Amino acid sequence: MIIAPSILSADFANLGRDVEMVNLSQADWFHIDVMDGVFVPNISFGFPVIKAIQKYAQKPLDVHLMIVDPDRYIGAVRDCGAEIMNIHQEASTHLHRSIQAIKAAGMKAGVTLNPATPLVMIEEVIEDADVIMLMGVNPGFGGQSFIKGTIEKMRRLREMVSHLDNPPLLEIDGGVNATTAPLLRDAGADVLVAGSYVFSSSDPTATISSLKQL
Repeated sequence: MIIAPSILSADFANLGRDVEMVNLSQADWFHIDVMDGVFVPNISFGFPVIKAIQKYAQKPLDVHLMIVDPDRYIGAVRDCGAEIMNIHQEASTHLHRSIQAIKAAGMKAGVTLNPATPLVMIEEVIEDADVIMLMGVNPGFGGQSFIKGTIEKMRRLREMVSHLDNPPLLEIDGGVNATTAPLLRDAGADVLVAGSYVFSSSDPTATISSLKQL
């Protein structure tokens, strides 16, 4: 199981401390949510903050763009040192082209689906993506309640990719906690993004370890 703490829930007044905590923990990736206030009703942070994180991060950056027209920023995300660039199917007019452009820039290409978006919307690009991420909450804010139907959606997604020779990693973002994590694992998830569950806990390092041991 790959664990990716979401920096959106970190203490921004002590960001360096929290980055170092993730470095020293059993976490595998840094998950970085970029919001533009248009695609989602919130604004998070931009590329200067990502570059500052990358300077000290000792693990791959999984950059999740919750923005309109994400193709404009492929070069900027690459220049921030991201290993994975994750874009929303709903925000990309030409998704196949976007995936290929991300790969050409030297990154792994991730495709994200909102809770209300059916899996059929990525059927034609499922062999091209390196990562497919389901949202367990509506994007835009941390700490939301998990949408229960996501478990079955993850199970169906696992079935969709099971016949592929090189299936994409299946990622889940939103509502991951002690209750939902094992259910998502059993449904076929490879990557758990955990934000408030990690950073709001009394011992974030131990919380990451508990997810890693699933």
